Amino acid sequence: MRMGGPPLRYGCDDYWTWNRTDRSREVRLYDKGLLDAHFHPNWSSGTAAVRGTRVLNNGRYYWELSLTQRIFGTSMMFGVATKKARLHAEAFVNLIGEDEHGWGLSHKGLVFHGGKWAYYTQPFKENEPTTVGVLFDGVAGTLTFYKDGQSLGVAFKDLHKIRENLYPIISSTAAKTEMRLGGMKRDFVSLQDRCRAVIISTLGTSDLDSALLGISLPFSIRRYLKEALHTTAEPNNKCTPPLY
Repeated sequence: MRMGGPPLRYGCDDYWTWNRTDRSREVRLYDKGLLDAHFHPNWSSGTAAVRGTRVLNNGRYYWELSLTQRIFGTSMMFGVATKKARLHAEAFVNLIGEDEHGWGLSHKGLVFHGGKWAYYTQPFKENEPTTVGVLFDGVAGTLTFYKDGQSLGVAFKDLHKIRENLYPIISSTAAKTEMRLGGMKRDFVSLQDRCRAVIISTLGTSDLDSALLGISLPFSIRRYLKEALHTTAEPNNKCTPPLY
């Protein structure tokens, strides 16, 4: 049973995308915001992956992946990885977690890390649209997955001990499959961060530069507000969860 409401419901919206320069040649990124990832647009003879632009270490982040009804094949995966995790293989493999650089969940209900696997949940139904949620807690060091709003429990621990940068990552072996990024949330790291989120929410994110033109602000504050929308922003403060 789902308890406690949605993840990070007291946090704020987060802003990042899939990385157009950090992907397999068999991944196409569509829409203006680089949120739609299409795998093997013609046919598939291997495994393709793409990393996100968000650095996760020391923070608490949640994001969702909307999968179309084309859920099939050897392995469609979701998780986190370092820059050392490879993004392409000329074979059908469980790419995320094939070594010590990745932690991933397959649509077949198995989790992978360090070349080992374990049963985690029931296999996803093929050819049925599904939403996968991913909750990364860099303070507790855990990675938890959700399926259609229901928590599947903690899949991995001790991620707070990883010193290399960690990023969101997805992969697929199946031709013409698609995953859309959305529902991005993050926890606040300070009262200042919380105030910034309220200001940005009030002004809107579609054209923040134009909105700020009509406001007399010191350069340092203007820069701080705009930093929240940088898709490659790296957290530089240890996240302190709010007290509720």
